[in-house]
Amino acid sequence: MMRRNSILRTTAKILIPPILLFALYVQFHGDYGPGGGFQAGVLFAVALILYGLIYGLEALRAVVPPALVLSLAALGVLIYAGVGVAALLAGGSFLDYGVLAHDRVHGQHLGILLVELGVGMTVCSVMVALFLSFAGRGR
Repeated sequence: MMRRNSILRTTAKILIPPILLFALYVQFHGDYGPGGGFQAGVLFAVALILYGLIYGLEALRAVVPPALVLSLAALGVLIYAGVGVAALLAGGSFLDYGVLAHDRVHGQHLGILLVELGVGMTVCSVMVALFLSFAGRGR
């Protein structure tokens, strides 16, 4: 039904790009202020779920296939854990970002950026996977 409503379709086309752009801002601004991977992941997922609500589940599955969603969820966890293991291998403690670069400040920045990226990917993927699972029930 929503697929035929031109007002909803147009509104979604207007809203989705700024939502995605704001999600990128929240993702990369997380090092310096409020925000980070969890919030950015939620915003990315909101844009994708809005797309699915307006254009239908098949259109959403065409944009983000379920296999890609699950792969990104696993990749996010691997990035998070990989940063921790890399810190261990570099002589620090788990998630001790300071040992990841030539000086502690750059290491902290790199580690936080990578961990937040992993968190964002996993949160977005899990939210989209849950939406696809529950919205597709009974079909």
